[in-house]
Amino acid sequence: MWTEPRAAARLFVAALALAFGAPAVRAQAPGDPKPELQAGALTGDIRIDGRLDEPAWAQADAITGLTMIVPHEGATPSMATRVRVLADPRHLVIGVECDDPDPSGIVSFSKKRDPDLEREDYVGIVIDTFLDGRSGYVFGVNPEGARFDGLVEPGGADISESWDGIWEAATARTAAGWSVEFRIPLTTIAFKPGLDTWHFNVERRIERLQETDRWTGARRDWEISQMSRAGLLTGLPDFDLGLGLTVRPAVSTGGGIPEPDADAEGEFQPSLDVWQKLGSNLQASATVNTDFAETEVDERRTNLTRFPLFYPEKRSFFLEGSDIFEFGPDIGHEVRPFFSRRIGLVEGREVPLVAGGKLSGRVGQTNVGALVTRTGDVEDLAPAAAMGVVRVKQNIWDESSIGAIVTLGDSLGRSGAWTAGADFLYSTSRFRGNKNLAVGLWGLAVGREDLGDDAQAWGGLLDYPNDRWNLFFTYKRIGRDVDPSLGFVPRRAIHRYNAGVTFAPRPNTWVRRTSYEFRPSVFTDLSGRWESYRLQVTPVNWQLESGDAVQFGVTPTGERLVEPFEVSDGIVIAPGAYEWRRYEIQASTASKRRLGAEMSWATGGFYDGELDSIELGGRWSPSALFTLQLSFERNLGRMPGGDFTEDVFGTRAELNLSPDLNLSSYIQYDNESESVGTNTRLRWTFRPEADLFVIYNHNVSDIEDRWRLDSNQLLVKVQYAWRR
Repeated sequence: MWTEPRAAARLFVAALALAFGAPAVRAQAPGDPKPELQAGALTGDIRIDGRLDEPAWAQADAITGLTMIVPHEGATPSMATRVRVLADPRHLVIGVECDDPDPSGIVSFSKKRDPDLEREDYVGIVIDTFLDGRSGYVFGVNPEGARFDGLVEPGGADISESWDGIWEAATARTAAGWSVEFRIPLTTIAFKPGLDTWHFNVERRIERLQETDRWTGARRDWEISQMSRAGLLTGLPDFDLGLGLTVRPAVSTGGGIPEPDADAEGEFQPSLDVWQKLGSNLQASATVNTDFAETEVDERRTNLTRFPLFYPEKRSFFLEGSDIFEFGPDIGHEVRPFFSRRIGLVEGREVPLVAGGKLSGRVGQTNVGALVTRTGDVEDLAPAAAMGVVRVKQNIWDESSIGAIVTLGDSLGRSGAWTAGADFLYSTSRFRGNKNLAVGLWGLAVGREDLGDDAQAWGGLLDYPNDRWNLFFTYKRIGRDVDPSLGFVPRRAIHRYNAGVTFAPRPNTWVRRTSYEFRPSVFTDLSGRWESYRLQVTPVNWQLESGDAVQFGVTPTGERLVEPFEVSDGIVIAPGAYEWRRYEIQASTASKRRLGAEMSWATGGFYDGELDSIELGGRWSPSALFTLQLSFERNLGRMPGGDFTEDVFGTRAELNLSPDLNLSSYIQYDNESESVGTNTRLRWTFRPEADLFVIYNHNVSDIEDRWRLDSNQLLVKVQYAWRR
């Protein structure tokens, strides 16, 4: 039983010493020359059709040699790839030719915007427009022309998918394989003025071979988003932004029945969004009468814990530039000083966003983000309120940063609300020559008239995230009065110690990769007495050469309740200390298959009873035009106070007529609310800068053993962006 938190720290230090004791392999040193690609002149008319047949392409330099990362690091790729770039003062155009001797084997399931490209063939491009080695834009396309874009998150370890830019792409299939053309307007991205060189990298995935190839930084320890490992795109012209002004008016109209037995209501809502470039590297934006009609509904989930669940932001106004406001190294969902769902949403109900303004970008090596909003009054829910946040982060050394954040205001109108915090991250991808290492610290304080004195939180991180050995240790201390008005803190008055050791050898047999994981996590109260512990041990985690995967784990768990906990309706667990053990089996088929499935089954103790949990998922993609996804979760509890069953079912059907025309319908049911909800969305991007949305929501509930209409709504929204 893990009642002593220091044991996790000792284990981590021992494993770290074992990992560092291995001899280092020399990687590209800071002084080594980076590979370069000369951008060609964008002359004449380039038709974005996926075919590199204009004369300008033949005259441009090309990348002709990628390097394999998996399955054999450093090997020559099984198929050739050629990359060329053209540029003029207003556009960047990228062309990629992907040879494939068996075009019928190309894996490509989707045409919609922002698909999960990791399970398909794709080409990914990253560009660092500030040449700072730590920021960048990500653009990806699969053979069907589905577009993916995102932002490199701070530190380069991950990609934020929240950003959606205005750009074009088209693909073509040939007897030799497939090819793609990207056209990126310079008004879509921010960049440092005066540069004629950017960081640049390209990655190709060949899904049926489970193969990934990359131009530079082709090691398993590194991600393509680590821009310090990218090559150089040279010979760029002086870019011309024009006025740098984008004006996007929108109108939504429609109506429906808001609640049972109510009369139908209609609405007509105009809105306006404006963006203005303040130079090439800073952007100001404003929104008036903001409309979120096109936002997808949240997925329903079961919750067998004592704490609220975290739901991600989905509203476009808050998603744009959201990476700027990220705070703290690996802070997770346990303590967020700023959580944008606190603005415009109260108790799950929408509060009108009357107006808002945002400033984001960078000045020199300083990243700046500021947001201010005004919400309207909703009777018996929330008063009108002004709220804001400012985030500043200074880049230091090669890959590190130090920053601060301040929020003001409260969505419920409570007085004196503020939050302030500071964070530091030391990050390097050159530890012992070629390894990743991160060390971070953060702290914050919260103020409001109704809060007590213990309203501070702080923590730290030590992380060694590499392919063969992945080790980390984190600590968080959260005071009992930490309740940020614009943040998210599900659990207070605790110390949390969290560690992890993963050893992942690659045996080069029918098992491509194995992982052996040991992850202890301990919560104590502020006096040091344990409240919760969870020890995750995974002796089997195999990724097969085929792409299929299987996993088995054992998780000893403990909880100390100081007050009764109602785990389900009418089933209450009494205060006391509980310890139990759970076993879990997971399996999933390779994503390259048109018919795929995944399942997990967990069984064992649960407080003073037993719990079986089953999760099933399936997907069927008979063609790129249609995809069907199914999900099912069931929890069967057998407790001294009674049995319970919790079910959640979801199904999503997508009709993707083109990358710019998508119809999707999501249906979900749970037996706790005894309701069925549907969210059907049509999105037609009829021009790169213009969209039409048609949204229909329909909800029915089981009332007195009869299914009755709960609510429905039909909305139509049109938006068009003028760019000058």
